[in-house]
Amino acid sequence: MRTDIYEHFHPDERDFVDKAWEWVEHAGQYHEMKLTDFLDPRQAYILDTLANRRGDVQVRMEGGSANAERQRALIAPDYAYLDDQDMGLAVLSITSADQKFLQLDHGDYMGALLSLGLKRGKLGDIHVLDDGCHTVVAKEIADYFSLHLHQVHRMNVFTDILPVDQLRTSDVALQMMDLTVASLRLDGIASDVYRLSRSKILTPIKAGRCKVNWKVAEDPSKMLQAGDVVSVQGLGRFKVMETDGMTKKGRFRVKVGKFV
Repeated sequence: MRTDIYEHFHPDERDFVDKAWEWVEHAGQYHEMKLTDFLDPRQAYILDTLANRRGDVQVRMEGGSANAERQRALIAPDYAYLDDQDMGLAVLSITSADQKFLQLDHGDYMGALLSLGLKRGKLGDIHVLDDGCHTVVAKEIADYFSLHLHQVHRMNVFTDILPVDQLRTSDVALQMMDLTVASLRLDGIASDVYRLSRSKILTPIKAGRCKVNWKVAEDPSKMLQAGDVVSVQGLGRFKVMETDGMTKKGRFRVKVGKFV
């Protein structure tokens, strides 16, 4: 691994950078194909950046829908035809006879699936529907999820495995918030969104538990802008929708959408 590549990424990303560079090198030098687990947008960006360093490697990304956030990547030599390659996607359909089931949210499904002992990389996007949930999963472990998932938030559920072309998607639900803040700093906006004091929001940020656009952000003074997605471990995530000028008292008007 060439150490000059590290300077472009956060130290916490080095393990993934090493792994992604190995995939790229093996595709270019040894003509190997590699299908990854699901990658988040930051990991996908890193992989694409590294692949672009070689002219003899290509990457295909698929997550089950046009706007998929989490996607599997297929890394291959540039001469390979990838359109017909199986991207290893399946849909886990989750339903229940319990009417309270319709009150479950994204976090409930995520917690139930991860409690089965498989890593996050085997799960793609989770789509909460009016009558249940469709979750994109790695095809090779779809049967495991279906066999072992019996409850979500203490409610009995039924599962079925569907081909990815039967995926039903849902729009992301955002709780809109109109804020007035002293500056567009990360700590200032995050403290208002999560309703924490400035001193308390500093702890997870400085501990590396905050990400901006899926990249670790440890600087509380980092300036945010429209389009930025912020997540804090244990607190959820939000998106800066727009900045709308200033008040007469010199504070910034910011519209934020909190993921629910």
